[in-house]
Amino acid sequence: MGTFAREIYDVVGIGFGPSNLSLAIALDEYRTEGAGSSRSGPSAMFFERQSSFGWHRNMLLPTTTMQISFMKDLATFRNPVSPFGFVSYLHASGRLTQFVNNQDFFPTRQEFHQYLEWAAAGFTDRVRYGTEVTGIRLPAATEVGAAEPYVELEVRSGSTTRVVGARNVAISTGLVPRMPKGVQRDERVWHSSEFLDRYSRRNPSELNTVAVVGAGQSAAEITRYLYDELPHAQVYSIIPSYGYCVADDTPFANQIFDPGAVDTYFFGTDRSREAFWHYHRNTNYSVVDDEVIRDLYRRAYDEEVRGLDRLRFLNLSRVDQVKRAGDETRVSLLSLPTDETRELDVDAIVFATGYDAMEPTALLGDLDRHCLRDESGRYRVARDYRLITAPELSCGIYLQGGTEHTHGLTSSLLSNLAVRSGEIAESIIGRRAEPAAEPLLRPVVAGETG
Repeated sequence: MGTFAREIYDVVGIGFGPSNLSLAIALDEYRTEGAGSSRSGPSAMFFERQSSFGWHRNMLLPTTTMQISFMKDLATFRNPVSPFGFVSYLHASGRLTQFVNNQDFFPTRQEFHQYLEWAAAGFTDRVRYGTEVTGIRLPAATEVGAAEPYVELEVRSGSTTRVVGARNVAISTGLVPRMPKGVQRDERVWHSSEFLDRYSRRNPSELNTVAVVGAGQSAAEITRYLYDELPHAQVYSIIPSYGYCVADDTPFANQIFDPGAVDTYFFGTDRSREAFWHYHRNTNYSVVDDEVIRDLYRRAYDEEVRGLDRLRFLNLSRVDQVKRAGDETRVSLLSLPTDETRELDVDAIVFATGYDAMEPTALLGDLDRHCLRDESGRYRVARDYRLITAPELSCGIYLQGGTEHTHGLTSSLLSNLAVRSGEIAESIIGRRAEPAAEPLLRPVVAGETG
């Protein structure tokens, strides 16, 4: 155990996307603030399955822009003078003046990804890429009485597996692509999360009929991209609604993404939380930016003027089945108004059908039995994003995602990223100084368990 004892970290991050990158920055700035003083920053290590940093690479379509302000970067809302803010990146890249002259709050997705890569490059000494955490467990019985509590993580890189220890774990494994029940992905059936990679493997001249399923931003952007890139192809947009719905990004509605809204949601009643979802889902789910909607409509109208029919919107329709038919893929569509079905043969079909929330149960393994749940079977989570656990699991297990039921809409979004990471860092640092500190909980309502 001598070798193992030298590899116990204050924080181990599972996944190194924007969330845990933001946490690494927050921890690093705490370390910097403590320089020259008696306190030292927490030791941290992050493990990422990808071979290099990447965030939604397969949706970096030309000219697509972010849907949030550049100010909602990895650090600014937590620390406006952070050297890891987007403005610092622009200055380091020599584009600050040009960006200001552009007079736009919303950078392209490509540029924002370059910013994330620039920030991630500052933490290569604390990240192990191409490495996957395959399980978390309590130490063996001989270690339970150790002076400081920790958990063990099994870490696999290639054919090599080792064990590291962590006093705190930050799980940020990302969202899980969602496909309709019974539909399997293959070389012709894609999810939007793999779009550009799959598209690059096909000969464009062989894509004569393509379809996109979904009513959200990704579906609309991919539809526009395929229409522009494949001037010879028939492009179908299959949407369950009558048409695309516009995202509400007006100032009052956007307050739902303010840091203070997390408290309102967390400490609210079941009724108030339900009202949040009822009134504000149209800020993020199954909605499209106004500019993209109008752009697609102009294309469709122009086709009608010219007597063409290459871009077709099959509204109020759902995919019922997808199967191979010789050299083509046959899609069975259900008309929602009539319950009638029709078949469509395509060379490729893209499902922009969203994602499921991060679910750490499998990763936690046997530790899951120590994690308390509510009456709906969901994890109970403290205000600092830490799982509420039984006393025998005293280490901090923090969730960077999968907390929409406790913390609201911003659980998986960039809007509150910097503040959330700061709160997690403060919790880790505070518990490091006073390990017995109690988590801040919302009132338990009647019927909840644990």
